[in-house]
Amino acid sequence: MPDVTLTTLQGLKQSGEKIAMLTAYDATFAHAACTAGVEMLLVGDSLGMVLQGHDSTLPVTVEEMAYHTACVKRGNRGAMIVTDLPFASGTSLQRLLDDAVKVMQAGAHMVKLEGGAWLAEPIVRLAQMGVPVCAHLGLTPQSVNLFGGFKVQGRQEAQARQLRADAIALEQAGAAMLLLECVPSALGKEISEAVKIPVIGIGAGNGTDGQVLVLHDMLGLSLTGRSPKFVRNFMEGQPDIPAALAAYVEAVKDTSFPGPEHGFSA
Repeated sequence: MPDVTLTTLQGLKQSGEKIAMLTAYDATFAHAACTAGVEMLLVGDSLGMVLQGHDSTLPVTVEEMAYHTACVKRGNRGAMIVTDLPFASGTSLQRLLDDAVKVMQAGAHMVKLEGGAWLAEPIVRLAQMGVPVCAHLGLTPQSVNLFGGFKVQGRQEAQARQLRADAIALEQAGAAMLLLECVPSALGKEISEAVKIPVIGIGAGNGTDGQVLVLHDMLGLSLTGRSPKFVRNFMEGQPDIPAALAAYVEAVKDTSFPGPEHGFSA
């Protein structure tokens, strides 16, 4: 696969071809995912839950994010690597900028930040440093305590209005991509059409420009035995993991995933 760039992603959005994204935390799975055609690898702070066994993403450190980014880089073959900046990065603008440098030097091509329009200043500063930013809206796991749990966002009209406004403000600030998590499917489609940058969804319906899942979820692996509504087990009916990864890419591309059963209503 030729190296995926921001130009590649913009071209996919304009052409209407869906973007396939998966989390990855190590070299072997990174290699398997990009070999299957996954265009973007997310080194997510979800590693705190699926690798470390925490009940949230909050304990993850930037050193751990940089370590796993370096692992993914060694196995990557052309996909774009996006790395989460962890919870503690937001304690100050300077720390956020410093942490972005750490993960970019480890091999990331883009960083992901959770939050709304207040991220405009950090995004401007990061863009000045040559660091592309994916802004994460909707259910932002680092704010799980503020939300009172992992709940769908944007069901109330005022909240939906704020998410639409945040998306436009973040694009204007220079965000290169948006990630929408756990919002009504109609709102996911509306926001994707309102901005020119690619919008990746997870639990946001199939009207977004692409999809992302946690690797362990789409392989049917869970510490709790429960899967979120927006997850499909792609190991079902497949002989091995590479076939499951290829099935995921195919389902995203042909828009059979996510189906209506994986989305949320207003």
